[in-house]
Amino acid sequence: MSQLPIRIIFGKEIIRLAEEYGYYAVCADTKCCSFEDFGDIYPERQISIGIAEQNLIGVASGLASCGHKVVLATYSVFATMRACEQLRTYICHPKQDVIVMGTHAGLQTGSEGVSHTAIEDIAILRALPNMTIIQPSDAVSARVLARKALEFHGPLYVRLPFDAVEDINDEATYHVEIGKANWVKRRGKDVTLIATGIMLDRTVKAAKALEARGVNAQIMEIHTLKPIDREAVITAAGETGAIVTVEDHSVIGGLGGAVAEVLATNLPVSMRMIGIQDCFARSGDAEALYEANHMTAADIVAAAEELVGRKKIR
Repeated sequence: MSQLPIRIIFGKEIIRLAEEYGYYAVCADTKCCSFEDFGDIYPERQISIGIAEQNLIGVASGLASCGHKVVLATYSVFATMRACEQLRTYICHPKQDVIVMGTHAGLQTGSEGVSHTAIEDIAILRALPNMTIIQPSDAVSARVLARKALEFHGPLYVRLPFDAVEDINDEATYHVEIGKANWVKRRGKDVTLIATGIMLDRTVKAAKALEARGVNAQIMEIHTLKPIDREAVITAAGETGAIVTVEDHSVIGGLGGAVAEVLATNLPVSMRMIGIQDCFARSGDAEALYEANHMTAADIVAAAEELVGRKKIR
């Protein structure tokens, strides 16, 4: 397991690449991902706004309209909800070249309190035209996606969880393209497990448990929530005829909703969605919250076995 949270690793990597990419930073008065250290190194390229997220987005848009690439960071719940109108009107509509790092996303933030926990952010931003959404799954993908984010042009939301997780990906071989899914395990004829973000770890563990029980599952990582890789999703549905989506977000409007939208209009198959159902997040220990919301590896196994059992009945 990485000793640092993904949000910190991503923030530090963005700073490490600052000299190469020459972007401007707009910061809130929050210590959310080490990005607040940017001004100590490049004071002439940072503007500190304080805890005023709507102004944060407005200033970022102004800088971008002058031809600068801009990076900003704050808690995802405040970036996507408190400043939603500003994101829509001043970032997405004019297609400004702005990276929004939204931290403390998902149930890992339970220890920080429910008011700071974002489980609706993907759903909100998927509805905004021109917005692209990415989410790393571990420290390896965080470093790779940091460079990809700086190479990208246009509105970009980077969803970052609160705590550290085990590394799933191999730094020597991991490669991503924004907009393209990654196959973590392609051998599997019974069911496809489609995961995003830190839930990839639980999904890999679930696939191993399924294999021990005689179920062959293939695994797809969706690091780009929007635009989702429609071709990969349709291919997976055609290969196995059963899909389980796994996410640390509401299934309404999140990965589950995005995959269902693709399949409903192209190749309908049986689906199960692992994630937060139609309810609010709660404060508390992260693992207890995952269990309460039926988002453990065992829950993924149960959902997959149910779908495989349905296929046999038919």
